[in-house]
Amino acid sequence: MLRVLTDGRRFVIALPMIWLLLFFLAPFLVVFKVSVAEQLIAQPPYSPLFTWAEGKLQITAHLENYQFLLEDRFYIDAYWTSIKIAAISTFLCLLVAYPMAYAIARSSPAWRNTLLMLVILPFWTSFLLRVYAWIGILSNNGVINNFLMWLGVIDQPIVMMQTNFAVYVGIVYSYLPLMILPLYTTLEKLDGTLLEASADLGAGPIRSFLSITLPLSLPGILAGCLLVFIPAVGEYVIPALLGPSDTLMIGRVLWDEFFTGRAWPIASAVAIAMLLFLVAPIMLFRNAQGQTEEGR
Repeated sequence: MLRVLTDGRRFVIALPMIWLLLFFLAPFLVVFKVSVAEQLIAQPPYSPLFTWAEGKLQITAHLENYQFLLEDRFYIDAYWTSIKIAAISTFLCLLVAYPMAYAIARSSPAWRNTLLMLVILPFWTSFLLRVYAWIGILSNNGVINNFLMWLGVIDQPIVMMQTNFAVYVGIVYSYLPLMILPLYTTLEKLDGTLLEASADLGAGPIRSFLSITLPLSLPGILAGCLLVFIPAVGEYVIPALLGPSDTLMIGRVLWDEFFTGRAWPIASAVAIAMLLFLVAPIMLFRNAQGQTEEGR
């Protein structure tokens, strides 16, 4: 019986490991192979990593692509712009999502499932359609400008499309559920007796929130910020549709290098460098989460 349980546990653990090997490690190795290749005018447009000559296997790797990323200001600016936009969007998303998650966690059980369904509901429609909808809302002849002009608040349309403001709105709207759900999971488990004890000791609502609710919800905040920040760094659709044409984000750079310039080795090096940059906060988060669980 014990052997059956052990084999079952190994099987359960093996499934996600196989999934990661097939859909993460294998593509990563392919992209890494291309990133250390040399640019060629051929099909495919890069040199092979492994060659067989005179009965010997030769490995030819070029690190000039990574050196080029450090020397060219274009890619550094693209990384910096992507990080800045992703960080601001994540912060704004947290400001909007925290009160919503707190309200859902403190709502009655009869309403809780309905509210959660409303949060997840946008995921049931196409991501592209949801972004396109904001064009009709933020454009000069859109819903907001027409409503404000009808009220007499403004005399001419406010330029919102093709601005960084539109990019922030699109990212916050698109990734808001990814911030709300981990926050709700953490806040829903919060022991209400701690707040009652804090009130009995004379602490006000703000003091109780800062000393009890906020610290205990940090795991949900970190998880939500990572879930929003990581995809926002490589976002391409939202800046392309809503942002200014000169917005230089790494997703646009990857598209141009792969499909316009056909510089596959450079584009692969850009993707690998971005991936390594994103792995660092994930590892720090996992380490902090492990230390928190050990402290409990």
